[in-house]
Amino acid sequence: MRSGYDLRVPAWPSHRTMAVKRILDVVGSALGLLLLLPVLTVVAVIIKLDSPGPIFFRQERIGRGGRSFRIFKFRSMVIGAARNGPALTVRADTRITRVGIFLRRSKLDELPQLINVLAGDMSIVGPRPEVPEFMKFYAPDQRAIILSMRPGITDYAAILFRDESSLLDLERDPIDVYRREIMPAKFACYERYRREIGVLNDLRIVLATMLLLVAGRVPYWLGIEYQLRMPPLQRRSEAKVNP
Repeated sequence: MRSGYDLRVPAWPSHRTMAVKRILDVVGSALGLLLLLPVLTVVAVIIKLDSPGPIFFRQERIGRGGRSFRIFKFRSMVIGAARNGPALTVRADTRITRVGIFLRRSKLDELPQLINVLAGDMSIVGPRPEVPEFMKFYAPDQRAIILSMRPGITDYAAILFRDESSLLDLERDPIDVYRREIMPAKFACYERYRREIGVLNDLRIVLATMLLLVAGRVPYWLGIEYQLRMPPLQRRSEAKVNP
């Protein structure tokens, strides 16, 4: 459904570029769901055995053009978590299930979003879909840029904030930290992607994400250089881990 967001759309890449991007989304998500079906099945069974509740977590997010949709994720928290804690997940959050800890660290909880990509609500690469509660904190011109694109499973911000919950544990009010420090850094990533949107760049971001999950780092030869854009909050966090 439509929202009341300002939708002044900036200049857009060519129709050919966006058509090829959508074709790759459809093919990639369909193949991904097919090839990962055994993994998805095992994860679903483990979730059901670990704690009572549904396999999937569904939540309203804001997509391209301000349209809302319900995102698919593997459930990683206990039933009623939204009623018993903050909207953001912080480090050592007691609402996270035993299996949920592993799912979040490995990013396996994000795999069902391939369903959203296949349905056209999301893209494989694009700004992470925001909940309505936080989308309103962006300025109108910022929302125009974010909402001009399909939200994605991964992007520059997903690489930079790969362990976002640990950053929110450093301050008393995680929502205030998210609004004042994390959201501006994320928007800078979204704006950069908006300028650099293209099929080859999408493939580069996907490769960087895969290498990050497998090897724990993104090679500098990919040219993303996310460490050079690391916000003060994350630098303080890593300083505690690596003095």
